[in-house]
Amino acid sequence: MTTDEQSEGWTLTWRGLDPDEEGLREALSSTGNGYFCTRGAAEWEETEPPKHYAGTYAHGAYNRETTILGGRPVLNEDLVNLPNWLTLMLRIEGEEAITLDNVEVLDYEHTYDIRTALVTRTMRFRDRKGRETTLRSRRFVSMAHSHQAALEWVLTPENWSGQIGIVTAIDGRVDNTMVARYRDLEGRHLDPVTPRTFGPEIIALKVRTRQSNLYVSEAARTRIARSRGRSWQAVEPKRTLHQMNDYIQQVLDLEAHEGEAIKVEKLVSFFTSHDNAITETLTAAGRHVERYPDFAEAFAEHESAWTELWDVCAIDLPSEPRVQLLLRFHTAHILQVCSRHTARHDAGVPARGLNGEAYRGHVFWDELYVYPFLNFRLPEITRGLLMYRYRRLAEARAAAAEAGYSGAMFPWQSGSDGTEETQVVHLNPLSGQWDPDHSHNQRHVNAAIFYNVWQYYQATDDLEFLRDYGAELMLEIARFWASIAHKNPQTGRYEIHGVMGPDEFHEGYPGAETGGLRNNAYTNVMVAWICSTAPKVLDLLTGSRRRALRSRLGITDAEIARWEEMTRLMYVPTHDVGDGHRVVSQFEGYEALEELDWEGYRAKHTNIQRMDRILKAEGDDPDRYKVAKQADAVMLFFLFSDVELRETLDRLGYGEIADDPDFARRAIDYYDHRTSHGSTLSLVAHAAVLAGIDPSSSWERFMVALESDVGDVQGGTTKEGIHMGVMSGTLDLLQRAYVGCDVRDGVLHFQPRVTTRLDGLRYSMVFQGTSLHVSVTGGELVVEVATEGFSHPIRVGIGGEVREMGAGDRAAVRLVDDPTQIPGPTELEHV
Repeated sequence: MTTDEQSEGWTLTWRGLDPDEEGLREALSSTGNGYFCTRGAAEWEETEPPKHYAGTYAHGAYNRETTILGGRPVLNEDLVNLPNWLTLMLRIEGEEAITLDNVEVLDYEHTYDIRTALVTRTMRFRDRKGRETTLRSRRFVSMAHSHQAALEWVLTPENWSGQIGIVTAIDGRVDNTMVARYRDLEGRHLDPVTPRTFGPEIIALKVRTRQSNLYVSEAARTRIARSRGRSWQAVEPKRTLHQMNDYIQQVLDLEAHEGEAIKVEKLVSFFTSHDNAITETLTAAGRHVERYPDFAEAFAEHESAWTELWDVCAIDLPSEPRVQLLLRFHTAHILQVCSRHTARHDAGVPARGLNGEAYRGHVFWDELYVYPFLNFRLPEITRGLLMYRYRRLAEARAAAAEAGYSGAMFPWQSGSDGTEETQVVHLNPLSGQWDPDHSHNQRHVNAAIFYNVWQYYQATDDLEFLRDYGAELMLEIARFWASIAHKNPQTGRYEIHGVMGPDEFHEGYPGAETGGLRNNAYTNVMVAWICSTAPKVLDLLTGSRRRALRSRLGITDAEIARWEEMTRLMYVPTHDVGDGHRVVSQFEGYEALEELDWEGYRAKHTNIQRMDRILKAEGDDPDRYKVAKQADAVMLFFLFSDVELRETLDRLGYGEIADDPDFARRAIDYYDHRTSHGSTLSLVAHAAVLAGIDPSSSWERFMVALESDVGDVQGGTTKEGIHMGVMSGTLDLLQRAYVGCDVRDGVLHFQPRVTTRLDGLRYSMVFQGTSLHVSVTGGELVVEVATEGFSHPIRVGIGGEVREMGAGDRAAVRLVDDPTQIPGPTELEHV
């Protein structure tokens, strides 16, 4: 892959064919608008995983099926691969359609324009009869109109003339077959309903998901024009229709002349029965596509919508061209999955976006990494996505009650209705065996949801959301934690048993018959923080709302007293690491585990990120070792500022550890040497926590995280769907860890780190409704309040001094080389 330097760092270009890389390129060049998304597959190729896979996915389009494995039923709910609207093929003189396998490819270039999420392929080929042809294909999914997509061909016969046929189709004969390890699970999710035409130019297809009864309709309008100098002249070809219940196509026949370009435009509309203000999906699709403009006008509207988004979301770092390119690339993909269109739908954040079928399209805790970027730019999107959780509160309450707990217990994997979608078995691709899967014990997803709501409120001051939705969500989560915790009569401290931490390699104790661990430190500290924050949430409500909510939920004074006690008495395991120093233990009993022979395994395997699979394939058990997949205890240093974490631990009575000036450095270093970074999220967390400790190491990990999807560092996972967490995490890492942007007690603080790499940095953000511009120039961090659309003064902490800033106010602080130092007030310049 190369980048086009002439386009100022806005383009990814792949030159030449590489069948082994095609799946990765398709995922990376997916194009979407926050409502639906289509992989960047060549429209003339048949789906043939892993080589080609033309998947289209929409938020909320799930279906549940059952597979018999080992004599027992296994349920799986998938984000459904929807009918393929891309199909556009070329036939010359009635021969078989042109594919990459039956021609000699003379030149081939596949380009993804980050600025507009435009996918372009330019191919020059020679067929078996020596005819040479150039084909340029462009397509986009409209950011201006959520139901619209468009595809354009410009076809030029170079040394021949003759009869051609353009095959344009909508194909409902699709299954979920992308991910090899899921192919034993039922992948058929669609039943045909009806094909239809709307006049001579428009074909349409309606299907229905087999269990969830979601109707999906797509309509396509195809037109052809010939080149006439600098203009195009419309041509009416001979049209032949062919249809089945789950497939419809037109063949457009016309004469092609040597050297004369032919343009084919395919405009597409996409609707599901989740949409509002429609009579039914097929009628809506047909009506809309009939009214669509031509490709050029539709693209101009699409481009304008993206321009508006970039005005708000762009992060520029011209001194680091590769970093700037990938930050833009990640931003584009986040916005293609989570846009303003998304906020109007019942949508969560699929961990792998809408770009593939990994994790079956489920919603995990990865939203923890996604929201910080959106909170400070497009908070209305975060608000809409948080409503996904609120709407599933009843199901979370039912899950808690069924397990014997109070409040709300959200699932580790969520799909359509908020029930637990985590599999009970997991296929190890190294051994070929189905192993038990205990990851549903990752109850920390509940803590992440609470944290997300609080961070959204801190960034936006959206008291209305907190009043109507957020407070209820948070209080019910706090009640769950208070009920799952129990007080140890011997120690007088609260403990939580039977859970898994973010690590995921440790599902239980060595040799134990049941899964789950005791007192995961990350979970317990998060719970202590939650219990201290929940009363603050109540205090933010009006007296009438507070009384009504407490009455409806049945929150007693005794419960609130229990929360207060848990803020002081949660148990946090620690262990000695030598020289009289202690670190927080990942979980109780961690210190008794064996050390892993890291050097030995690195010598035996080129990639040891998934040490759990390697150990299990050898008949061993990762539960025996001090080995982590990703940041676990280290997550505490990632999510909380130094001040917040020390306050929490001090309140719990662990001040001796928390007050140690090397507390963070020691713990981070300890776990860094015992983490395989089997999740890309781990690179983000470790890069962030090292920003103020070891800037050089932090930047190295930041770069690996930036390259993780483009470079497919996990060796094949990205082709199954982008990693939303790492893409958005790199954006948040720059603003939160490197610029040091953090909200505490209603104040937006800046404490810049890794300062030698930030020269020229500039971006915009919104804090509590007020727009800011942040930049680094001439050795200074500058924060300026915008004058346009000014809302109200805000409080900003910079250089250790807090001040109120109004429209046009500007504050600057000189950067320091030592990231552990904070510039004092004397170094603060008010302009």
